[in-house]
This record gives sequence, structure tokens and C-alpha cells, in this order.
Amino acid sequence: MDVSTCLKSLLLAIRQYRNNRSALNASQLQKHIEDVSGLKCGGVLFSGQVLPSECLSGLMEVAGDPNTSHALIGSIISLLAQFASDGEAKEALHSSFNFTGTLASIIHCNRSTPEEPLVLQCLNVLQRLTYSVRTLRCASHIHELISFLMQHVQSSNDDIVKACLGLMANLCRHDISVQSHIKSQSNVKAFYRALINFLGHNCLTMVVFALSILSSLTLNEEVGQKLFNAKNIHQTFQLIFNITVNGDGTLTRNYAVDLLVDLLKNPKIADYLTKYKHLTVCLSEVLGLLHNKDPDTASKVMELLVSLCSVPVLRKLVCETVLRPPAPRLQPATRKGVQARGSEPSLALVHWVTSPLDGPEQCYMQALSLLAELFEEVIDSSLCSSAQSFVELLLQEVLALLQSPDSTEGDQLLKKHCLRAGRVVDFLLVLCGDDALRLLVSQRLSPEVCVSQVELLLSYSQDLSGSTCTTSNYQLSQVCSKVILKTLELMSHLRQQMPDVETSFYRILQDQRMVTPLTLAMTSNCREHVQVALRILFEAALLPDFPSAILGDSIAANNAYRQKDSELSIRSSPASEDASFLGKHFPMMHAEPSGSACQNIDSLIEKLQNGVEEKVKDVHMSEIIDVYEQKLSALACKESHLQDLLEAKALALSQADRLIAQYRCQRAQAEAEARKLASLLKDTERKKEDLQTELNDHLLEVERLKSDSQQLLEHNGRLQEVADQHQELKGTYNQLLSRYDKSEGMLKELRAAHISLTQQAEGLRKTNEGLKLQQERILAEMAEKEQQIKVLKTDVLEKERKITGLENDLRRQEEQIHEMEENISILRKELNKIEQARKDTSIKASSLELQKSQLEAKVEKMEGELSKHTQMIAMIHSLSSGKLKGVTANLSL
Repeated sequence: MDVSTCLKSLLLAIRQYRNNRSALNASQLQKHIEDVSGLKCGGVLFSGQVLPSECLSGLMEVAGDPNTSHALIGSIISLLAQFASDGEAKEALHSSFNFTGTLASIIHCNRSTPEEPLVLQCLNVLQRLTYSVRTLRCASHIHELISFLMQHVQSSNDDIVKACLGLMANLCRHDISVQSHIKSQSNVKAFYRALINFLGHNCLTMVVFALSILSSLTLNEEVGQKLFNAKNIHQTFQLIFNITVNGDGTLTRNYAVDLLVDLLKNPKIADYLTKYKHLTVCLSEVLGLLHNKDPDTASKVMELLVSLCSVPVLRKLVCETVLRPPAPRLQPATRKGVQARGSEPSLALVHWVTSPLDGPEQCYMQALSLLAELFEEVIDSSLCSSAQSFVELLLQEVLALLQSPDSTEGDQLLKKHCLRAGRVVDFLLVLCGDDALRLLVSQRLSPEVCVSQVELLLSYSQDLSGSTCTTSNYQLSQVCSKVILKTLELMSHLRQQMPDVETSFYRILQDQRMVTPLTLAMTSNCREHVQVALRILFEAALLPDFPSAILGDSIAANNAYRQKDSELSIRSSPASEDASFLGKHFPMMHAEPSGSACQNIDSLIEKLQNGVEEKVKDVHMSEIIDVYEQKLSALACKESHLQDLLEAKALALSQADRLIAQYRCQRAQAEAEARKLASLLKDTERKKEDLQTELNDHLLEVERLKSDSQQLLEHNGRLQEVADQHQELKGTYNQLLSRYDKSEGMLKELRAAHISLTQQAEGLRKTNEGLKLQQERILAEMAEKEQQIKVLKTDVLEKERKITGLENDLRRQEEQIHEMEENISILRKELNKIEQARKDTSIKASSLELQKSQLEAKVEKMEGELSKHTQMIAMIHSLSSGKLKGVTANLSL
């Protein structure tokens, strides 16, 4: 199913539901809404055609009806929220279809149940829809929405609080009427206190939201001077840079950058930022974000840098940081999560400048604006010579952006190319401010690129003038005319260095299509645009074939059209203001010739009709052809203008129907309010009667009170005595207060002593822990030693058993020796007795002496072994610390 069929089915379902709000029609409508949400039809829905406009108006009416079910309202909001990120669709939802007022009315109808998912959905969509967009004063329920937000910023639900704070930050930013309404509320001081309490919240997103609201409301007041003074502003700077570098997400980073951009508009805070000591480090870390692949982050960072360049001192610092030569240098101290940046910020800028045309538009547009700001500073500084190498690299990439895109890729890319070409030409004009850089541009830029660029924009501008008269087309035609004139100004600057450019420059100035951009520029509200047009006009006025008459007629027709349109808008009713909006600012691109020119044309036509066969001597054929061409172009222009008026009228009728529907809804609401006021009036009358009776009762009470007053006078005397006693107690109180001050001083001293003792106790605790560790280590060593002692004890027991065995052997040998000595004494006695028989027993004596010598050797050997065992026992005794003292003593004995 194509988009148009889907939209027709949707419109039919909307009408059926409005006629009969049954459950079946509601389900059918919800089904058609889901079908449309599955199609990519954003360009068709917001093209300004009648069918999509009727569908959107019907959806707004259904969503704004309090009797519609929450499920159906949620489906409609989800469908329209898909287009809240697109620029043109967001602007149309905000201004043409009053989506903001519809969402505010839904919240107002469900204000008693803020925990409903529908309320949170409306708040989130409103936050996306109102970001960087000014709220219309005529939007309904805006004041009720602000009261709801102020009431629920202290809710227990964090999601609702975050959505309320974000939406309030959007509404307060750059909107004096909303700020004045908030300041006029009775609970504004409590609201300020709640916002200040949020500054210490754990969620950085809520902190940034609260700071943004406070800066919008109180920056120039006493509260703001206390919050953003010299003492606190450095913490605010540190917070903003921390969130920008290490932020919770893209949303938080965007609001942090917006907050710093708004603060820089205050001269005092901008001066504080120039004196911020960590600015260089923070700037280096912010520039490091340009190396990320996230285009939203990069575009927001470049927006911050462009804002910093609005301050002369900061622009110089940004220029030095971005364009300094790529020599090795110390990296700034990196925070947690931020790595040292290896590549140069200038190369990252080149990357974003050369991003694809169908990519994020803000990236390359902000990058070109930043480069223009930086090179304005470079030209007036000492960095000009060092930046030439970077300019050579940059020109190779930037000049390629002026190449005309393929016409088959659609009007959307052509519009983007037109916008980007304007920024590129602005950057080249900045470079032409220096002689050396202008020479470099002339060497790199070819005349064919400039000529093809102007031809493309002229043809595109003609197509826009003949297309539907919409706000976007008019704005785009203004941009085209500006780019054309600036391209011609660039060609004028390069005429001396590029001789081939001069011929093309004068040829383009004599083209009749130049009337359109010159007309738009001369009647523009932009001072710079008018000055560029005047410079080009001074060059072109001296040329013989310059269409000055057509230009004058076109400017006069444009001014007359504007004057007539302003008169119509003044006389028109408020209901037709929206319908006449599309007719504003869309002038006739070519004016009809003046009255004298028409008379000349008519006379020439009459001559041609009456004297076809005669030879016309006073008129050349080329002049006749020129006259016919002028007449035909004027008629074509008039026809296109009438067609534009018809389309604008059709759109105005559709918008008038929508306004009538809104008027009926408002009338029903007014009648309901009138009935409510009538009931309130009856209640007031009844209350009045009740109050009259109460008044009579009060008069009686007054009489009674007079008698009571006399009693009170007597009571007053008694109170005077109590007052005297109070004075005495007051003196006692002063004495106690002095004693309390002394006690408080002693308490402070005791607290200081307590702190010192606590520190000493902490030191002792640490020492105790060290000693415990040492004790555990010694116990482990003792356990090892005891194990070794047990092993040694077992060895000693074995040695003792061996020693006892050896002692037994020794005693036996000693007994044998004793016996032998007794035998020897007996033998000696016998020898004396039998000396005479010695000769006979000499052999037996010699053998006995031999045995004696052997035994003596054996005894000596045993004594040596005994000494060794004695030494071993002494060693064991030394190891066992004297436990075996008794055994060793016996052995030594």
C-alpha cells in the first residue's frame, strides 16, 4: 500500500471515529495509525499538502479530546514522536499543528494522576519537541503545564522528576514570557529551593537540568549572583567539562554544552572562564572528543568551540590548541576513562568537514563555522605562517565539497549541498583576508568550479521560485541567493591572481537570472546580505548589458508585495493569521514591466499586426524578439505567482477548517466553564446568606467581647507582674548563656583532643595489627622449631640406646681387664715362686704379654669411641637446652 492510499484510509478512519466514538472505530483507527507508522512518510506528512495536513489536524483533534482512550492517544503520540528529531517536521509540529498545546492539554486533563504512563510519555515527547525551540505564546495550557512542572519537580518518581526538569529547562531557555510567568508564581521561592537541592543529586542529568533552569531564571538576579559568583563558578565549569568529557550520555552532554553556551553570553562569567586555571587541560580533553565516531557528540563539541570563539581571549586559546604544529608535546593529565589523544584536533576537523553530504548536517556545518572562526584569528596572529601547511591539506578536501552533486539523488541532497557550499564559500572568503592564503586559494581553486557552482545555484533558485510557496522554499531561496553573491564576491577577490575568472565573473553579472538573488538580497533583513549585494551591484552597474531596469522593477514589485501583504495581515482577523503566514515573505521573483514598457510592447504588436507585409525600418528583429521574450517571461511569472496564491489559499482553507474545529472545542470548553461559574455563583449566594447570619452572631459576640475586654485589662495587670518575673529570668538566662558559650569552647577543645586521640588510637591500632602479624610469624617459626626439636629428640633417644649398649660392652671389657690384672698378680706371685721354673714358662709368659698388648690397644680404641660419644652428647645437650643434663653428667663421669 502506497503512502497516499494509507493517508486516505487514515483520514476516513479519523472521520468515522469522530462521528461515532465506538470501540470498533477506535481499534480501526489505531490499526491505520500503526500502518502509517510503519511507512517512511515524514516528507509527505509535512509537505504542506492538503491530505497530510487534514490527517495531522484530525489526529491532533482526536488526541486532544479528553474522552479518547489512553491507548489511542499513546499510539498517536508515538506516531508523531517519530518525527520530533527531524528539523522541518519538528518545526511543523510545533508551529503549524500546535502539537505542543495538544500534549500540554493531555497532561492538564490527567494532572490528578501524574503516575500514568501517558503523562510520562507526553513529558518525554514534549522535552524532545521543545529542545532548542521557542514555545508559541498562543499554545494552549502552557501556563497550566508550567504549574504542573513546578509542582511535580519534587515527586518521588525519578523518571517524572527528570522529565519535568528537562522540559522546564527547555521552556525557560531564551523565553522571557515563560520566565516572567514562573517568577510571578507564589511558590517560586520554594521552587528555587528545590532546584538548589538538586545541585547535590547523584544523577548528573538532574544537576545539569537544575543548573540550566537556575541560569535562565536567576542569572541576573540576587540568587543567581550567589550561585554563579567567583567562588562557585569554577566548580560549575569543572562540572560542565566533566560531563562533556565523561558524560552520562548524549542528552546530558547536550544540555551541559547549552548551559555553558548560555553562561558565556554573560560578560562577567566569560571573564571568569578566561581566568579558570584548568581551562587548557579541559579544552584539550574536549578536543579529544572530536576523534569519536559519534556525530552528535562531535557536532555539540564544535558548537561549544564556536561559542568559545565569541570571546576574543578564548578564541585565541582555542586557535592555539587546535592549530598548533604537530610536534611532540606533553599530553594533558587525563582523567579516568579518557585516553591520551594521539592525533591532532585539526585532522579530526578535516574528517568532519569532509563527512558525506547525506550524513549528519550539523557536523560539517559546525566544522566549517569553527574553521572560519579559527582562521579569522590566525590571520591576525603569528600562527599564519605555521598554518599554511595545514591550509594546503585543508584546501584539497574543502574545494572538493564545491563539486556539484548528482541531480538524480533528489532535492534533499541538493538543498544540503547548497547550505554546505555557503559555509565553504564563507571559509574561503576568510582565507582571502591574507595575501599569502589568498594566493594559495587561487592556486588550488579552478574557475570552472566557481562557474558551475553559480550555474547550479541559479538554476536551483529558478526552480524554487516556480515551486510551491512554502517557508522552507523561501528560506532556501534566500540561502541560494546569499551563496551566489558570496561566490561572486570570492571570484571578485581572486580576479588579480586568476585572469580566467574575470571573464566568467562579468558574464554571470550580465545574466538576467541574477535579478532574483540580487532582489532577495537588497530587500533582505540581514545587514551582511545587503552589503554583499551592494558590493556586487557596484561591480555590475557599469556593465552595458546588466538588466538594471528589470532589477529595479523586481525590487519595486517585491516591496509593493510586502507592503500589501503587511496591510492585509493587519486587517485580517486572528483566525486568518496562520493562513496568511504562508503567504508572507514569498515575493515575486520577476516583476511585470512598467506601464510605459507595456505601451511600447502594445504599439509594437499593433505595428506587426497591421503591417506584416510592410518593411519595418525603425525596429530590428532582435528587438522584437526581446520584447516578446520579456512579455512571455512576465506572463509566466504572473501565472506561477497565481498558482502559488491558489495553493496558499487551499492550504489556508484547510488551516481555517482546523481553526474552526479548535474554536468549536474551545467554545465547548467555554460553555462548560460558564456553567461551572453559574454553579459557583449560586454557591456564593448561599455562602453570602450564611455569612450574614454569622455577621449577626458576631455583632452579639462583640458586645460580649466588650465585657471581656475589661476582664482582660485586669488580666493585663497580672501579666505585668509576670513580665517582671520574666526580666529576672532573662538575666538568669544570660548567665546560663555565657556558661553555655564557655562549655561550647571547652567542647571544641575536647573535640580537638578527641580527634587527636582518635588519630593516636588509629596509629596504635595499625601498630597492634603489625605486632599481631609479627606474633603470628614468630608462632609459625616456633612451631617449625618445635617440630625440629621433636625430630632431634627422637634422634637423641636412638643415640642414647646406642650409648647404653656401648656402656654395657665397656663394663664387660673392664671386668675382663680386672680379671686379667688379678691373674697377672697371681702369676707374678707364682713367678717369684717359680722363678726358677721361668725358663720353662717363658713361652707361656710371652704369649700372655702379647694378649695384654692387644687388650690395651682395644681399650684405647674404646676410649676414643667413648670420647666421640661424649662430644655428641654435649652437642645434643646444647640443642635441647640442658634437658639431658643428668645423662651427660653420668657419661662424662
